Amino acid sequence: MEPTPEQSPHHAYPDHWEADVVLRDGGTARIRPITTDDAERLVSFYEQVSDESKYYRFFAPYPRLSDRDVHRFTHHDYVDRVGLAVTIGGEFIGTVRYDRINEQGRPASAPADEAEVAFLVQDAHQGRGVASALLEHIAAVARERGIRRFAAEVLPANTKMIKVFRDAGYTQQRSFEDGSVHLTLDLEPTEKSLAVQRGREQRAEARSVQRLLAPGSVAVIGTGRTPGGVGRTVLRNLLAAGFTGRTYAVNRAFDEGLTTLDGVPAHRSLGEIDERVDLAVIAVPAHRVPEAVADCGEHGVQGLVVLSAGYAERGSAGRELQRELVRQARSYGMRIIGPNAFGIINTAESVRLNASLAPESPARGRIGLFTQSGAIGIALLSGLHRRGAGLSSFISAGNRADVSGNDFLQYSFEDPDTDVALLYLESLGNPRKFTRLARRTAAVKPVVVVKGARHSGTNPPGHAVPVSRIPDATVSALMRQAGVIRVDTVTEMVDAGLLLADQPLPAGPRVAILGNSESLGLLTYDACLAEGLRPRPPIDLTTAASPQDFRDALAEALADGTCDAVIVTAIPWVGENGNAETGDGEVLAAALRGAAAGGPAKPVAVVHVEIGGLAEALAAASSTAAPRTRPTTLAGRPAATPGTTAPGASATTGTPPASPTTDTTQPTAATPTPDTPPTTTPTTPGRIPAYPAAERAVRAMAEAVKYAQWRRQAATPGKVPEFLDDTIDEPGTAALIDTLLGPAPDPRGRPLAHDEVRELLGRYGIPVRPTLPAPDAEAAVAAAARLGYPVALKTTAPHLRHRADLGGVRLDLPDEEALRRAYGELTDLLGKPAELLPVVQAMAPRGVDTVVRASIDAAAGAILSFGLAGAPSELLGDTAHRLVPATDRDAAELIRSIKAAPVLFGWRGSAPVDTAALEELLLRLSRLVDDHPEVVSVALEPVVVAPQGITVLGASVRLAPPPPRGDLGPRRLPNY
Repeated sequence: MEPTPEQSPHHAYPDHWEADVVLRDGGTARIRPITTDDAERLVSFYEQVSDESKYYRFFAPYPRLSDRDVHRFTHHDYVDRVGLAVTIGGEFIGTVRYDRINEQGRPASAPADEAEVAFLVQDAHQGRGVASALLEHIAAVARERGIRRFAAEVLPANTKMIKVFRDAGYTQQRSFEDGSVHLTLDLEPTEKSLAVQRGREQRAEARSVQRLLAPGSVAVIGTGRTPGGVGRTVLRNLLAAGFTGRTYAVNRAFDEGLTTLDGVPAHRSLGEIDERVDLAVIAVPAHRVPEAVADCGEHGVQGLVVLSAGYAERGSAGRELQRELVRQARSYGMRIIGPNAFGIINTAESVRLNASLAPESPARGRIGLFTQSGAIGIALLSGLHRRGAGLSSFISAGNRADVSGNDFLQYSFEDPDTDVALLYLESLGNPRKFTRLARRTAAVKPVVVVKGARHSGTNPPGHAVPVSRIPDATVSALMRQAGVIRVDTVTEMVDAGLLLADQPLPAGPRVAILGNSESLGLLTYDACLAEGLRPRPPIDLTTAASPQDFRDALAEALADGTCDAVIVTAIPWVGENGNAETGDGEVLAAALRGAAAGGPAKPVAVVHVEIGGLAEALAAASSTAAPRTRPTTLAGRPAATPGTTAPGASATTGTPPASPTTDTTQPTAATPTPDTPPTTTPTTPGRIPAYPAAERAVRAMAEAVKYAQWRRQAATPGKVPEFLDDTIDEPGTAALIDTLLGPAPDPRGRPLAHDEVRELLGRYGIPVRPTLPAPDAEAAVAAAARLGYPVALKTTAPHLRHRADLGGVRLDLPDEEALRRAYGELTDLLGKPAELLPVVQAMAPRGVDTVVRASIDAAAGAILSFGLAGAPSELLGDTAHRLVPATDRDAAELIRSIKAAPVLFGWRGSAPVDTAALEELLLRLSRLVDDHPEVVSVALEPVVVAPQGITVLGASVRLAPPPPRGDLGPRRLPNY
């Protein structure tokens, strides 16, 4: 909304304060500044507020607003006086206002840093979280304008408003004065306020998806009058699935005399329907969608599935149409799946919704599926159906203009019918939020992701989201840190999803292999080794093995405390007449299911070759039934049942075994476990996933092992060591950065000079070995005398920097003669000193050369990286990454997760280096970029890690105005 001429041009209308938010009940609303154009809206809003709410606001009967009141409440300078409104359908449903005051409580201007705040919410919308959302946004506005505290006077009877302030999580003081409660809130965000904000966001966004997936009534807008067409197909699929709610067919072209279609009521518009419609499926041409959306909004529809194409996938004009579609829907409080969507499915018995183009609704199961591609969605539905797997829910979001994978994670986290979340993503609109949500969800249930468009550097057509420049390898590492199971193909996604949905998590990497084919067993054994598992020698039952032999062998393997999982291999067995028996799959499946059901809770997978009916029989164990559950431990592992051993404990002592794939002295990645509700681990009796190739079964099992390990470690999160606080000068560093950037910093930033780098890093306990310029041989000798021999002579020209292989570095020069000789050789070989920019540096103790970097991506946030210097990281890409802030466990895992890590730990008889000092360096650098977002990039290269201590020989730092941190601001839906 544009400002009017009456508003001060010095304080222009702050359009960046506008935001779409999801309220507690899942509906959306818009928050924006109040302007002088809002006088009529304000009066209409006030007339709809009860006398009691007016009394609570003004502490006296106040039936109507005077002209002076209206002028005061609609005229703001957006600095000392600010008003925000929450709107739905363009009308106010709530307002908040602050006025800056001085110590005496009188109107003031900066530098006064306190403001009086007051709220008013329509009675019909109280209880939806309107005031809580307004408090978040008005607090952010106040902080932006230099206000640090809010003061509020509340009547003791106004318990709802007192609760809003009390539950916000801000540091506050409360007193009782002159018959009212006086509250003072410190607006600096706290851990508690941020947790409250994210908890509200999670519940609201989960509820918004739940409203879409569990409607009480559905209208298909654009239902064709004749069979065929998108709308008629969706209507047919809704009816075929047995949707438990009410269904309506809507088409403005229906004949006036048409009252039913396919047995459901037919209408020309939503206005003809006597009751509210919860969900509308829109299947009309794009140019008619705005009319349909307006009809939905005016008649109280809660959500939309837009199947219509012709939006951002068609270019810039379509992208603007898509943005307008989202703006229009949100203005009415509706969320959108699509446009260009394939549809949604909910198999819950109480819903049975198939509002999609899928001709057959999948069986009921425990897997939730989200996809950004209709074609991939079709393939996944088909693949899961073919493997006998059921779904709990399915969303194909198309252009994902509104509801996204992040929303699906919010829903999956709370959905009791979903045990595994599968996501096919082609773009990440908010990577920082995705990793946060994925980490929380993965702490209670597996999240499996396939990322399409990994190497294109652009988003797919239709995905109007910011493009992240993070390399795919970095994205993969960050997902792993968050507990996400990242796979490369949709086939691998299905393979992993089936195992995780049907089997308990393995306690470790020890795998027993048994079957009736020695060759297939050896292939499985090799595949296990390739995936980092610890296979036991295969048990060959021979081709004469009967189903009972399989049952006995599997039961014995499951009871063996030295194995954590079992892979069964099976080929057609030979009958007495010498012919291969291929049709007894059901018998073998029953034998395997019986053994698995009677043994300890360990995962079992089957690899089969041409055994008719085996896969179907293994998957046929009631995919529609709710699973049998076992209580879990605090670590998320199933507790032991009588007569069995809990996963994660040894058979004899009950103590946790060593970390499955790494030495226990080398911690692996972990992330904090959030407050989560009690969870259960599903085990559906008899369901055993079957695979047509050993490699696929082993890969799925390996992913389960790594995920189970992450879950165990996530139960005891890492910490940022407190001892760092005593050696870090955070205020001094902030002042130095302000000085270096200057009063008007260049948005592009500036690199720091060598001495500036040393001073900045030194304030965080990161010493950089000094270098002295050597423009000629005499200067080199003088520098060496100052630093002390032995010294190194290096070129710092960009094309030669860190390139010892090109002859630009001379090491261990013991005296002046050797230095002069090296200087001459260097300039004779590579060029003039003015081109080479040589420097002299004192020698460091010998060790392993490494490189440590930190950088800020606008979308994903700050990222810490580590690798060995030179070819391993530059040529082979052997670099590990973690999100900042890094914990002690993150730092330990970071240096151990590169392939060349053995070099640091005494490879081939070399002396192990001081990895503890290296971990401390990583933590210090992480703390620096986390404390000071103006530090947008740091490169420490090389960092020499010796048996005792480390030496930073080179460093570069770039400062810039910090990018915005949307994850720390108030809740808001993205606007792409």
